[in-house]
Amino acid sequence: MIRVIPLLLILILGLSLGFWMGRHQENSLNLNGTAVSERKPLYYRHPMNPQVTSTIPTKDEMGMDYVAIYAEEPTAMTPPKSGKILYYRHPMGAADTSLVPKKDEMGMDYLPVYEGERATLGQVQIIPEKVQKLGVKTATVIERTLTHSIRALGSIQVDERRVHAVTPKFAGWIQRLYVNATGQTVKRGQPLLEIYSPELVTAQQEYLIARQGQQALKMGSVQALATAKNLAENALQRLHYWDIAPAQLQRLQALEKPVDTLSLLSPVTGVVLDKPAQEGMRFMPGELLFRIADLSTVWLLADVFEQDIAGVRLGQVVQVHINAYPDRQFNGKVGFIYPTLAMETRTVKVRVELPNTEGLLKPGLYGGLTLAALDDKPARLAVPDSAVIDSGTRQVVLLKRGEGQFEARPVKLGLLADGYYAVLEGLTAGDEVVTHANFLIDAESNLKSALDGFGDKETDTAQTPTDPTHGDR
Repeated sequence: MIRVIPLLLILILGLSLGFWMGRHQENSLNLNGTAVSERKPLYYRHPMNPQVTSTIPTKDEMGMDYVAIYAEEPTAMTPPKSGKILYYRHPMGAADTSLVPKKDEMGMDYLPVYEGERATLGQVQIIPEKVQKLGVKTATVIERTLTHSIRALGSIQVDERRVHAVTPKFAGWIQRLYVNATGQTVKRGQPLLEIYSPELVTAQQEYLIARQGQQALKMGSVQALATAKNLAENALQRLHYWDIAPAQLQRLQALEKPVDTLSLLSPVTGVVLDKPAQEGMRFMPGELLFRIADLSTVWLLADVFEQDIAGVRLGQVVQVHINAYPDRQFNGKVGFIYPTLAMETRTVKVRVELPNTEGLLKPGLYGGLTLAALDDKPARLAVPDSAVIDSGTRQVVLLKRGEGQFEARPVKLGLLADGYYAVLEGLTAGDEVVTHANFLIDAESNLKSALDGFGDKETDTAQTPTDPTHGDR
């Protein structure tokens, strides 16, 4: 009995010591505050597809565990927010807000948006590691002189102002043709054909008789001399009206007798386009015998699309490439812009005047023109076309706000030239926009929600509804 008592005392002392050490360790852990409390996950997401989530731990089709997502803990660097709550937003970034506290479909609380935070609407947040993986590139918005090349197809045509018709003003017969082939080149003053005309012979005789009477009345009265002089001048003027060349009239005055046949001369140097005249045929006054075109200058009639016609100006220098001469370039100027638009092709004809001193530009040849269309302003803000996300109803660019922070900024764009859009509204000089991987950022973040939030800047969402049941939007 005496031996048992010391053993009991030793056992009681050991249990007391163990109980005291356990309580001491528990208190020290509680003081540290990090070992006894374990964070509770908000939800679990698919390891390969972040869009797939679960409220309980589970595995994917390959046996991989879903990744636990925890709520961020406040730190000393990020003090708790305070102030007036404007509304509550969806915790996952969906385009859904509420004026009263509520939970989403997964039981997560909507996050409050405090007064002063509305400036962050329209922004998206991508972690720096993801930005690097996406290969995001940016460019600075600066002023540029925008020019873009307008191209159009057309064909070489005859200059209508340089086409001449040979039409006699009296009746007669063609005795001989000196130019008897279409396309033949003629020179100014070259005989085209020889004609016989009784009217022409009569006019020559009247002139010679009037001239002889003038010489006979030199010693007569002044009135008789003036009458004879007027008759001679009128007969000579009649021959001038019939387009008789001065050299032929001088020959008539020298011979002092009429000639039976007379040659018609070419009025211009050019090419015979049409030749209805034939040897032996009878012609009437005003009948077309030859049509001759001066091809020293030709036209290129090109069809310019309606969206490009605003960049075409009279007098602009144009580079012309002809299919028949691929190694040659011809320069001309815009001479006329036609006032009508072809409804079938939605094009406007533009006339370009081209010098043709070498005679290479033949009517009917196909070619194309290229001209540089200048903007109305010498320089304006511009962004690369790769920076623009066009939804069909509006254009948006991603503006870099900081490390991993981007703002969806609607813009109003103008001329597209040389890979740049003119910025009419929405940006200022020095802004940095995303030019590469902007569509990937769209995919990685809920850009639609950001855009909707940007639109909310113009509306007051802080109004308190009379009925809380109508707070969801």
